Amino acid sequence: MDETQPLLQDAHLVFNERSDRASIKDIVDFNPEGDEENPLTWPQVYKWAIVALLALMAFTVTFTCISVVPVATRIVDDLDHGHSSKSASVLLVTIWELGEAAGPLLIAPLSEVFGRYPVMNVANVLFITATVLAALSQSTTLFIAARTLTGLAVASNVLNPAIVGDIFVSEQRGSAMSLIQLAPLIGGAVGPAISGAIAETMGWRSTMWMCVILATTCEVIFLTFFRETYKVAILRRKAARLRVETGNTSLRTVFDADDGSRSEKLWGSIVRPFTVLAGSGVLQMLSVFGSITFTYFYILVTTLPEILETLYGLSPAGAGSALISFSVGSAISVVICNQTLDRIYIKLRDHNKGVGQPEYRLPLVIVGGFTLPLVAAWYGWNAQLRVPIVLLLLSVAIMGITLMLGFLPLYAYVVDAFGLYAASAMTAVIVTRCLAGTFLPLATAPLVDRFGYGIGLSILGAASFVLAPIPVLVLRYGSKWRQGSKYTRDA
Repeated sequence: MDETQPLLQDAHLVFNERSDRASIKDIVDFNPEGDEENPLTWPQVYKWAIVALLALMAFTVTFTCISVVPVATRIVDDLDHGHSSKSASVLLVTIWELGEAAGPLLIAPLSEVFGRYPVMNVANVLFITATVLAALSQSTTLFIAARTLTGLAVASNVLNPAIVGDIFVSEQRGSAMSLIQLAPLIGGAVGPAISGAIAETMGWRSTMWMCVILATTCEVIFLTFFRETYKVAILRRKAARLRVETGNTSLRTVFDADDGSRSEKLWGSIVRPFTVLAGSGVLQMLSVFGSITFTYFYILVTTLPEILETLYGLSPAGAGSALISFSVGSAISVVICNQTLDRIYIKLRDHNKGVGQPEYRLPLVIVGGFTLPLVAAWYGWNAQLRVPIVLLLLSVAIMGITLMLGFLPLYAYVVDAFGLYAASAMTAVIVTRCLAGTFLPLATAPLVDRFGYGIGLSILGAASFVLAPIPVLVLRYGSKWRQGSKYTRDA
């Protein structure tokens, strides 16, 4: 089953095997000579308006997620009446990832059963409701629960790429995806700076209400201007309309063969990522490596504000602004990946007599895997020794570069290696990443309290350095190891 196609795509295969011409005449499809209902033929201006809207929502999601970073300790102090704990302020930030771990398992299959439009709007309303709940929270426990629900309702990470695929042909998707990838980086950069400034003057609840206003504005635009983009949902609606208009009850789409109920297809889609993960040792190793690598982002955002406020005397606004350096480093890494990833692949393919391998996507991952632990230790010692703040922020920026180098190319590898099962493999990577990002940063505070930033982060770096050889081994032996799994076996 091709996971890049709708969940019900098998029905298309079954139907095409029939030779009944009368049945073929009852198939409802887009008019090949031009159809205003076909998303691929919509006006370019409207398509790019959708892309801009998706980018705005991606910005809003990241802005809302990261905006609590510089004021997390202040929120816990306020809600617990001064009896705060470091673990509570860390969990307040990272718990978002726990919600995001569950979200893809529900949002993606639901969108393929009911369409992008209803799922996106329902998720947006839940997102707004959970953010309102966070703004009204009177206890840390309720605030953390609200943050979990907010992460669960994030639909943009899952549906934005799918919607771009719905409305653009493959050769036109690159620019749209680049814009959508850039939006979260901007949100992650300006969110802490703005929230820190607002929290200083008007309190942290004003920050949350600002997020509510921003998300509500996005949802109003979605409800007003966004249209269904998923081919299956559009054609089913068209078939239902034509059945009423023509009286021909045999009209249907190629996706309507009776190969199981909606609940069966939905459940199959939910469990499929776990099946793919369990069936591939390569995916298991790279998921662990990628999860630990990405965890450094949350280690950074939960330690940097405290370092800047307690050791350097910065205000919450100043501490939030400092995270811009990480976003700058991340943006540089994205540019490096875009400029070199395909070139490295082509060069290695040519050295292999023109035969390409998914493993040729991993050289940049190897660079990131070995350098990120060193940069993390450098960051810790910079804080321990209270070096000039410029050097500290330089280490933060370089951490952004090395983290993304160690993580982003994994996506390209997964798509190449898993082919038809890429969607489930990507979901497995996202889920494991989110789980690691939720709980592993909780180990940072005890290490720092006992050993200080220098030794504490060096210990974490040494532990992750042990995993650095994983992409090296996969590059060297992955083509053989992949043959042991039906999901990655070469044809």
